[in-house]
Amino acid sequence: MHSEDEALRPQAPHDAGSMAPPKWKLIGPGLVVAATGIGAGDLVATLVAGSRYGYALLWAAVAGVVIKIVLVEGAGRWTLATGHSIFEGWRRVGRWTSWYFGPYIMIWGFVYGATAMSASALPLAALVPQLPVLGDIGWIAEMPFMVYAVLSGLFGAALVWMGRYHALEKLVAVLVGVMFVTVVGAAVVTLPNLGEVLGGLVPRIPDGGLVYTLSIAGGVGGTITLAAYGYWLTEKGWSTPRWMRVMHIDNAMAYVISGIFVVAMLIVGAELLYSSGIAIDEGDRGLLDLSDVLADRYGTAFSWIFLIGFWASSFSSVLGVWNGVSVMFADFWGHVRGKAEDHPDRRIGGKYYRFYVLWLTVPPMLLLLMGKPVQVIIAYGVLGSFFMPFLAVTLLVLMNSRHMPQGWRNGPAGNIALCAVTLLFVALGINQLLDALPG
Repeated sequence: MHSEDEALRPQAPHDAGSMAPPKWKLIGPGLVVAATGIGAGDLVATLVAGSRYGYALLWAAVAGVVIKIVLVEGAGRWTLATGHSIFEGWRRVGRWTSWYFGPYIMIWGFVYGATAMSASALPLAALVPQLPVLGDIGWIAEMPFMVYAVLSGLFGAALVWMGRYHALEKLVAVLVGVMFVTVVGAAVVTLPNLGEVLGGLVPRIPDGGLVYTLSIAGGVGGTITLAAYGYWLTEKGWSTPRWMRVMHIDNAMAYVISGIFVVAMLIVGAELLYSSGIAIDEGDRGLLDLSDVLADRYGTAFSWIFLIGFWASSFSSVLGVWNGVSVMFADFWGHVRGKAEDHPDRRIGGKYYRFYVLWLTVPPMLLLLMGKPVQVIIAYGVLGSFFMPFLAVTLLVLMNSRHMPQGWRNGPAGNIALCAVTLLFVALGINQLLDALPG
């Protein structure tokens, strides 16, 4: 049995008897990882699910939230119980993990950088089609989207450059607040049928909806950023088993919030699009299509408010990835260079961290110049499908290995959950690869 009764209140030396802080104040790294994972593409995926199948896949969206709680909890429990990063855990699984992770993080970062900057630029270009100061310059007037994308990447890089985690957490909390008002507000104004919403919690797969069901359950809420949770726990100062219950509260409450976003978008899809037979784009531009529908139905002002929420969702992903994945790279490359695990170069703000921030920002601008071709979108989807099975399998091994203190190893329920998650993501990965093949 875990000694979690000791973990609710990490005691300060001068105040061993102080009361535990309110639970809402314990939300921290979990909110960052959840907000990073819920990007524009995830909102569109659930929106399209609602527009195609009504509330039939609501249960799958909820299941997806539970899946992410399981994976993030595993990454957090490993870090708190062992004092090692998730990369150090992967090394203990076998050398093959480094050979897998190293090339993967470089290719993924190159492709994702362009995708994230594009998603952040879309709502800005819709809100302000012409830059107020620079709009008279010929090429800028012709390519405002490009300018917004480049500025989004540079601004995100500047905000995380110094690696101050606590500032990142506060900024992400503000963006989540904006998302909550806009996304949940959009769901509320559609006046959802509560009876049908509750009916959507009954598991069923609509005709022709198997692949979409798997995608909603497994694809919403982040990929590689889930593994960054342990690094953010360390930066927060939650670094020993005494913080285990706090971590559980943080993780669960943060993903409940992200679940509310997902459910809200599915409600919008079901009430606003499904009932009217309106089709939207399945890419990030689907949210622009939705803003047009909202403008027609509720007025331009509401559409603008929703576009601000669209931007908040996209830019929170930029900040989270630019910070979290950069420190994962720093940990990996610091090991390659023979640095000790606690060396500053392997932490947020070190030189390897800053190199990867630049890697996410500058080289992907070449892909932006190509106009974000279909091949880039396909590559991002395929790359995402390669990481989740890797995370699930390695966590399954680590949570039962001799490297994990016995009191914190998985029980039967945890192993069953991780096995089910592994099978789900293997199936999703195979399906993604088959979809990417020509013909």
